[in-house]
Amino acid sequence: MNRREFTKLGLLAGAAGISGIPLGITRAAGQTRGGTLNTIIQPEPPILVTALNQQQPTLTLGGKIYESLLRYDFDLKPLPGLAQSWEVSPDKLTYTFKLFPNITFHDGTPLTSEDVVFSITKILMENHARARNTFSRLEKAEAPDPLTVVFKLKTPFAPFLTAFDCTTAPIVPKHIYEGTDYRKNPANAKAIGSGPFKLKEWVRGSHVHLVRHEGYYRPNEPVLDEIIYRVIPDSASRSVALEQGTVQLTQWTDVELFEVPRLSKLPHLTMTTKGYEFFAPHTWLEMNNRIAPMNDKRFRQAVMYAIDRKALLARVYFGLGKVSTGPVSSKTKFYEKDVKAYDFSPEKAKALLDEMGLKPGPDGKRVSIPYLVPPYGETHQRASEFLRQSLARVGIDLQLQGIDVAGWAEKFSNWDFSMTSTTVYQFGDPALGVSRSYVSTNIRKGILFSNTCGYSNPEVDRLFEEAAVATSDDKRQEHYSALQKIMVEEVPVAWLLEIDYPNFMDKRLKNVVTTAIGVHDTFGTVSFG
Repeated sequence: MNRREFTKLGLLAGAAGISGIPLGITRAAGQTRGGTLNTIIQPEPPILVTALNQQQPTLTLGGKIYESLLRYDFDLKPLPGLAQSWEVSPDKLTYTFKLFPNITFHDGTPLTSEDVVFSITKILMENHARARNTFSRLEKAEAPDPLTVVFKLKTPFAPFLTAFDCTTAPIVPKHIYEGTDYRKNPANAKAIGSGPFKLKEWVRGSHVHLVRHEGYYRPNEPVLDEIIYRVIPDSASRSVALEQGTVQLTQWTDVELFEVPRLSKLPHLTMTTKGYEFFAPHTWLEMNNRIAPMNDKRFRQAVMYAIDRKALLARVYFGLGKVSTGPVSSKTKFYEKDVKAYDFSPEKAKALLDEMGLKPGPDGKRVSIPYLVPPYGETHQRASEFLRQSLARVGIDLQLQGIDVAGWAEKFSNWDFSMTSTTVYQFGDPALGVSRSYVSTNIRKGILFSNTCGYSNPEVDRLFEEAAVATSDDKRQEHYSALQKIMVEEVPVAWLLEIDYPNFMDKRLKNVVTTAIGVHDTFGTVSFG
């Protein structure tokens, strides 16, 4: 569908449907309950089961289907999720959660503490890099009664209460997954969770249709009748859909950042960058430290010097963010600003490459390196081209390779890459969102968003562990400051930007961004005002 055709389609919003799927707002005047929210999922996720895949589209959509024990306010303080209350023992080793009564999965089966224990100790430990890094600290998990879950830790773990959002610890049905090959379970196509919305249909290449879970345990939720996530690969068509009202909400990279200034002026829309506090998206250029020349820190330092990150922010990301300085985002606790600076300096980059013996050939090229272009929209394509041009100036020839979402995830997670770019979340605490990318214990082939770069430093491992178990914030800061200084010197990856993603929404929409997990939240209270 080209832009002109999609514009015509947008004019029909609210008045007609295609293939039985409603367009626009289908809500009677004055109605406070009901209605259809049309939004976008881009790119189309490979699977909807968040326990098995943690790519952003899966998490955004899956947050309506799967829940966890807690949610978090904008200050990252815990709020009730599936758990209505929780207690922490004085020694910080025992955490007791009380579930809400009458929670059911979408197939009608009651959700109990046994499902929580199974999800945390079995399926997540085997398939979720971040969850494994956190829950490997458990001594045991118990279900003394159907509504009580008790976690006992081997040692104190300061951010443990921050580890139960829907993206980190989604609860799946034990009766469906126990004793099966998780990734080949036929129920994956049905995506059976306990959230306010359940899967009605998924037409590949077209849409994912969610409808109200009538057995939802929270009174009067969800407010909406249904949510339709539309697959619209073309960026211009996505913008037109928002502009014309065919969709009422966009998130993450649905709208290319170069469209933000224009769309921000439209009178029927509002834009916010709130709702990403928990994630603090951190974008970097990933280098496979296992292979030459990326296995030499001088090369990695040269890459940092060669990229004008301020220009990248201004020209490609239109100022939506700030230049990053290391592995910990400035939006996250325990950030250390006093680290080695890599100001834009092609001359320093060339000197380091010369020192390595990587001399330029007659064509000016020192080395050619394959680069997997992240398949997440035009902004990533433009950023990849910016990086290619930047590194070319110092003799590093990036060979851009296009790939789809599933292929990118497979190659990246299996270490079948030289360079790529990725955006990784911080999750409110370095022990949750940062350490997983760098500790040697999390080098796990086949698991996305683990330590895929292959970085290993015993001192960094030690500091991450001591910071995680320290009970004093001052002591944690001391450890995190020390490891940030070491890592910024060694440059396991080339940190680029802290991104502020825009959420555009129709002004009639209410309660879209109410917590620090933003559009990943359940949408149980979202309505048309």
